[in-house]
Amino acid sequence: MATIACLCSQPISLQICHKNSAQNPALTNNSPRRFIARAQSTESHRRFTPKLTKALAAAAAAICVAISSGQPVLAEEEAPKFSKYYGTAASAANYGGYGGNASKRDGAEYVYDVPQGWKERLVSKVEKGTNGTDSEFFNPKRKTEKEYLTFLAGFRTLAPKDSVLNNLSLSDVNLQDVIASAESIKSSERNGSNGQLYYDFEIDSPIAHSLISVTCARNKLYAHFVNAPLQDWARDEAMLKHVHESFETVGGPDSG
Repeated sequence: MATIACLCSQPISLQICHKNSAQNPALTNNSPRRFIARAQSTESHRRFTPKLTKALAAAAAAICVAISSGQPVLAEEEAPKFSKYYGTAASAANYGGYGGNASKRDGAEYVYDVPQGWKERLVSKVEKGTNGTDSEFFNPKRKTEKEYLTFLAGFRTLAPKDSVLNNLSLSDVNLQDVIASAESIKSSERNGSNGQLYYDFEIDSPIAHSLISVTCARNKLYAHFVNAPLQDWARDEAMLKHVHESFETVGGPDSG
């Protein structure tokens, strides 16, 4: 009985004593054997509890170490990956319309990052000649989440910031709608790694959230657009901002 009491909690040892006392009248409530059993049970319980607590604490610590050591790996695996796109800003007359990126690096005038899995939309000569669209990529799962670049020849320097956005919208109907319905428009200036001036715009509209970067080089005005519906913006904001910030022209402001 004492052995069973050592392995069990105190209430179980009492039930065993009561059961035995009913079968053997000699074991009354005042029996010394009962108190000896209770004492043995209590002492065994005290010895067993610290060992169990230490074992559980050690197991919990091991789990925490495993989880914490695995977090950087998971973060690295889940981080979005990008490829670099090299754009040539070729005129409509010299544009082949075949897409691809293999032969563009040497003659690139601008670069930007493209999220892994996004698809290139081939731009027609007509589209290039009318609104200056040079390249475009989109998320195949949500085609309205996209980035594209337009350019216009004959611009040596940037106009005042307030007029640039409206001038861009003259050849972009979708941009006109976004501006007209905008709840807020933020603008800022920054200098690139080579000292080149960039205008950045952020437009918050019920139609879409837009990030736009504009600069001048090679006697051209380049405008890089990143657009996403509000639900996609809420999910992919960090990725889309990275894409926006990755745009830059190749060489200095007076290259070419």
